[in-house]
Order: sequence, then C-alpha cells, then structure tokens
Amino acid sequence: MSTPQPAASGRPSVIQLVFREKGALYAAYMPMLTDGGLFVPTTRDYKLGDDIYLLLSLPEDPQRYPVAGKVAWITPANASGGRTQGVGVRFPNDEKTRQLKVKIEEILGTSISSAKPTQTL
Repeated sequence: MSTPQPAASGRPSVIQLVFREKGALYAAYMPMLTDGGLFVPTTRDYKLGDDIYLLLSLPEDPQRYPVAGKVAWITPANASGGRTQGVGVRFPNDEKTRQLKVKIEEILGTSISSAKPTQTL
C-alpha cells in the first residue's frame, strides 16, 4: 500500500467530484456550514485550512462548477462507524458559490431535512 503524498505546497489540489444521483449528493452535502460544503472521499493527506479546488458535477446538469474551497474537517482512515476516509470542504463566501449552494439545495429539495445518515457530521 502506498502512502498518500501531501499536496505540493502553495498549489491547491484539484479534485473532480461527480454526483450522478441525488442520494450521493445528499450524503456528501454539508448544510451545517454557513456557506455550504461537501464531503470529498480521498486518501490524500490534508490539514485543516488547506485549499482544495473542486470541479463539481451535479446530477442531470451538464455544467461543471469550479469551487475554491478549504478543508473544514478530516475523517481519518479507519474512522469509527465505518465512515469513509476524506475531508469536508467548506465553500468560499462568494456570489458564485452562493448560487451553487442554492442549486444544490434545490436539487435536494425536502430530503435536505431528512434524518437519513450522511457521510458528514
């Protein structure tokens, strides 16, 4: 097993995140963050506050959305409860990302307040 390499300093890593179905988006979305955010499954080594550049694809939407986020929390390997290893990426506080947050919440509709478990907090 190879050890994940830390991102080259000074350059945020780019992760393509493709959601083909609403259930996967629901499991990754973090409405508890003021500006919104997403869980990103990854084995790479990140620290809180690291920059991550997401290229986000939403269900039934051909457009890709660039998001310059920051690591807000980390789920380590072998986390309790069988949770997936990865990082929570907080969206930036800007107009483009606010529109993306609204779009995600429109896609999720009423399921956003569901009690179904997610990969997030």
